[in-house]
Amino acid sequence: MIHIETNLSTIAVLAVEKQSENEAFGSFLQSVAHPEQIDTLVYSLNNTISSKVDCTTCGNCCKTLMINVTEEEADNLATHLQQTRAQFDSTCLEKGGSMMVINTMPCHFLSNQKCTVYDYRFAGCREFPALHLPNFTKRIFTTFMHYNRCPIIYNVVEQLKIEIGFIETVITEAYY
Repeated sequence: MIHIETNLSTIAVLAVEKQSENEAFGSFLQSVAHPEQIDTLVYSLNNTISSKVDCTTCGNCCKTLMINVTEEEADNLATHLQQTRAQFDSTCLEKGGSMMVINTMPCHFLSNQKCTVYDYRFAGCREFPALHLPNFTKRIFTTFMHYNRCPIIYNVVEQLKIEIGFIETVITEAYY
């Protein structure tokens, strides 16, 4: 049985304590011979763990992520909100060159830990924490950026260490 840690304060403290271990783990993952096997395991762990975490008790992603927005997404949400695109842009977006991002954190659309535009949310919101996507070993940096504030990421990474034997390796090397 997998223990799922959901206490955000505990996760934040443990993340600091495990920083060196996680740096070593990240290096280890980037050197694995068959990264597709890691993808398969991460996908399975994500399915198991995410189904046991109620994101509406956390909402940290909506409080801390810088979300890129496409023209089509902005058009769709402006229409849903019955705003002109100019109104939506001026109240919700920051533009720089060809990029647009939500202009505030927490997100404008977070209320009581829930997304008020859930069916119209942006791709970056839908994909987070992105553990269902391939090439996990190439996304270690961004995974660890959110490790200290996302219960799903924290628990998947910790269980992954156990499943592939990384924890035993670290303990053995520390004592022998």
